[in-house]
Amino acid sequence: MALPRRLPRRLPRSPRRTIAHQIADGDRPRPLWRHPASLAAAALALTLGAVPLLPDGGPDDQGGIAPSAESTDAPGAPGRSRLTPAMRAEIDRVVAEGAALDGAQGRTTRARAAVRCATFEGQRYCLGFGWTNQPAEALAARLDARPDLERERTGDLDADGLLARAERRTPTARAEAERAELTMAAQAVGKVWMLRHEIQGVPLPDGFAERHPEVAASDVQARGGFGESYPKRSKILTSKVAQAQNTTYWCGPAAMQAIGWGSQEKRKNQSYWARRLGTTTAGTAITDMVRVVNNKTHYDDADHAGPYVVLDISDFTFKQWYRLMMRHVHDYRAPVVLHPVLLKQYYPYLDDDASGHFQVGRGFDQNPGGNPQIGYFEPWDQSRFDPSEPAIGRVQWRNAYRSFRANRDHFQHNVGV
Repeated sequence: MALPRRLPRRLPRSPRRTIAHQIADGDRPRPLWRHPASLAAAALALTLGAVPLLPDGGPDDQGGIAPSAESTDAPGAPGRSRLTPAMRAEIDRVVAEGAALDGAQGRTTRARAAVRCATFEGQRYCLGFGWTNQPAEALAARLDARPDLERERTGDLDADGLLARAERRTPTARAEAERAELTMAAQAVGKVWMLRHEIQGVPLPDGFAERHPEVAASDVQARGGFGESYPKRSKILTSKVAQAQNTTYWCGPAAMQAIGWGSQEKRKNQSYWARRLGTTTAGTAITDMVRVVNNKTHYDDADHAGPYVVLDISDFTFKQWYRLMMRHVHDYRAPVVLHPVLLKQYYPYLDDDASGHFQVGRGFDQNPGGNPQIGYFEPWDQSRFDPSEPAIGRVQWRNAYRSFRANRDHFQHNVGV
């Protein structure tokens, strides 16, 4: 099935915002300093399992982040990869295996049937979870685990919602949706290889350049070059695009409203985005967030981020994750679809623990000598639905390590980049 046509690329973006613009947006203006750290600093990154407590700062856990590509010829954002006969055959195989969902009995059996994976050029993509190095059995176990229904719901599609949607679809509708998801994934395999290569140091396979001319054709100079040292602080998107979600289950439409407004320079209401995302009272899936970014914005163009993907960050260290945020904001000039779980231990502005959620990543502050920060738009404002609870601001600059942990603690462990 052919993917929907994307909107034409909009006019070139406006020049980088001045300090006066930052003040007008309510953000803290900061001078842009260069960071001199080397790639070797990545070896000091702490893994999730090794750091049970949130650190207060320090060079070994949250110090300055080195640019990741000083020793590579980073070609920038790849365009779409060519669909090969092998890819088409793999898509057919995975879609055909969906018949196992028809009549599947029991939650565990349905979870195992729902999580099916395709391999494209050595990279694994699993339906609903995205590009991952985790085995399908581990992902099915995550889907099989029941969500905490006592938490306040804000609008991402939890495990119950994902399983219910798979059951509710007719075999034809399910096959069409899965084919579209897998096709979009296969067309982004060149980008996934480059992310693994530049962020995590994975060697590129033999013959990669010949198979992926869309990578070599990218013009990194349009963004200043990924190999340069990053500024101390960088951000995109004016704060006027950040709006609170209109219902308790519309964090996806509210986040998409901000992203679409930033791209199209025109405000469309949240119900418009809810329809295109397929949002229900159960929430929105991250795979639909990525699909709509690719189909309805210009951020997937090669002069920005290239085709967006759902990326499992289970095997990312904090420094690798933060480097990915810097690349997206400073080099790609494109937002990140953050996918955290809203827990008070990570977000002190919360009055109660809440569910999985969507936020719009749009800035970073390396904050030398302190904790690195990430800037994002927060759609959730608990006071809109319970006036007794404190209000939450749309523009947030918060501890980046806490945001990383919040994304890692979501049962899907993924982001849209």
